[in-house]
Amino acid sequence: MNSHLKEKLALLPDQPGCYLMKDKHNTIIYVGKAKVLKNRVRSYFTGSHDGKTLRLVAEIVDFEYIVTSSDIEALILEMNLIKKYDPKYNIMLKDDKSYPYIKITADKHPRLITTRKVKKDKGKYFGPYANVQAANETKKLLDRLYPLRKCSTLPDRVCLYYHMGQCLAPCVNDVSDVTNKEMVDSIVKFLNGGFQDIKKELSEKMFKASDDLDFERAKEYRDQITHIESVMEKQKMSLTDLLDRDIFGYAYDKGWMCVQVFFVRQGKLIERDVSYFPFYNEPDEDFLTFLGQFYLKSNHIKPKEIFLPESVNAGHAEKLTEVTIIQPKKGKKKELVDLAIKNAEITLKEKFALIERDEERTIKAVENLGKHLGIGIPHRIEAFDNSNIQGTDPVSAMIVFVDGKPEKKEYRKYKIKSVDGPDDYASMREVTRRRYSRLLKEDLPLPDLIIIDGGKGHIMAVKDVLENELNLAIPLCGLAKDERHRTSDLLYGEPLEIVPMSRNSQEFYLLQRIQDEVHRFAITFHRQLRGKSAFKSILDDIPGVGEQRKKKLLKHFGSLKKLKETTLDELLDIGIPVNVAENIINHLQEDEKVSEE
Repeated sequence: MNSHLKEKLALLPDQPGCYLMKDKHNTIIYVGKAKVLKNRVRSYFTGSHDGKTLRLVAEIVDFEYIVTSSDIEALILEMNLIKKYDPKYNIMLKDDKSYPYIKITADKHPRLITTRKVKKDKGKYFGPYANVQAANETKKLLDRLYPLRKCSTLPDRVCLYYHMGQCLAPCVNDVSDVTNKEMVDSIVKFLNGGFQDIKKELSEKMFKASDDLDFERAKEYRDQITHIESVMEKQKMSLTDLLDRDIFGYAYDKGWMCVQVFFVRQGKLIERDVSYFPFYNEPDEDFLTFLGQFYLKSNHIKPKEIFLPESVNAGHAEKLTEVTIIQPKKGKKKELVDLAIKNAEITLKEKFALIERDEERTIKAVENLGKHLGIGIPHRIEAFDNSNIQGTDPVSAMIVFVDGKPEKKEYRKYKIKSVDGPDDYASMREVTRRRYSRLLKEDLPLPDLIIIDGGKGHIMAVKDVLENELNLAIPLCGLAKDERHRTSDLLYGEPLEIVPMSRNSQEFYLLQRIQDEVHRFAITFHRQLRGKSAFKSILDDIPGVGEQRKKKLLKHFGSLKKLKETTLDELLDIGIPVNVAENIINHLQEDEKVSEE
């Protein structure tokens, strides 16, 4: 721990608040809250910790804090700071889940649609459905039962849905507001748990049609009843009332937490959501942080009630979510919370082996690579490779790995601009100069390690640019291949030496993945360019001949060979201007002479 940190730790107040941990790039990597800032922040730098906390602490070079007047104020501030800074070590809903809803639009002729966006547009929303298929199946069923319009804009004639009996065709028919309201009310009733009444009505209609010997109509009613049973009867009734609820349960072990959420809509358990993540503080406090983010980031309407385990501070949860919090003590409601907790425990156990295996391949491999090189943990690795064929269409590519995983949105492609002919060293110099001069200019984070797909010459070329031109001291290594084009040796140091490393280690496999990925990315880019240049024509170089005129010429003459045999008069006859026609004749004649030589 540096002296700057020691001095700041000594000045921490014994008040509630939030703290923001920063890395060497001054990037906020973790936001936390504390009842007593002095105790919480100091705890990171004293005592023993698990591996993930040690990794966090190893990156901290500075911190700042914000004092609040209460613990709940600190909790709300923490939630907003996490949303603002998106720190990599915080609990985050990484995939930013959004769930589908069934919506009845507020149009004059309403539509029934599925959507993932909830807007204040006077539409009626039902859900969320964590299972997309369940939402789609329910919508299909309602489409069969209630023929609301299907088209987003009214056409001038009826469509297939009208002939299928699933639309009243307001595009050509006069559909009254009363009719539309009746269908909307029926759909609302259906989705609010009244499908049993609908099913009963359809059964009565089916028997009446059968008594009237209208067997085709009776069959239609029977099919509709079957669809209701197949879609809606799967869901078991959980509670007798019809309130919308979210039921949370969580479990934790070895620094990881799993949260299960049961979505109860109109008394029915329709789906569940599962999240698991590392946590760094007290379990109940980090669960509250998750709860706040769940409703802050997820795109779904808050329910009427939230059920939580008794271990959670209900007052804090209620202020955080602005929803009524229930912590049931007995009965069916308590059983649902216990079921959520039990599912969380089972999921956590099942996922642990996969989590540990993934860590072994990624962050632990990165840590071990740093040890082999004698540097800090290279959280961010940038790798470069060149690609060309005898100097034609030369390109370079850069990929980024963060904590052992590819960060594809940060990959970059480079067309080589200043190099003539096949000069790999000069190409590598150009692309690294362009990359890191831009990072310096825009004050963007620099990598912890640069990997060059190449040997000593490539490394020395890049080293010269970094140190002598840009004044950067970034660890730099090279990856050499064997005669079978497989990753062979890692070159590093001054003078350059082969770094001893087991071929069966996860860090070596990581290097192989990086080398294979940057090579694939560079080759793919080069093939794209080469493919484009393969379609170039001699006509592209003639003044006055653009894409449309080129197509016109080739369509009329059939081939470049026949075009070379044409006369000025023939070109004029098809509408080519005199000056352009002369350019074409002259250019093609010159090309013919060059070919003969």
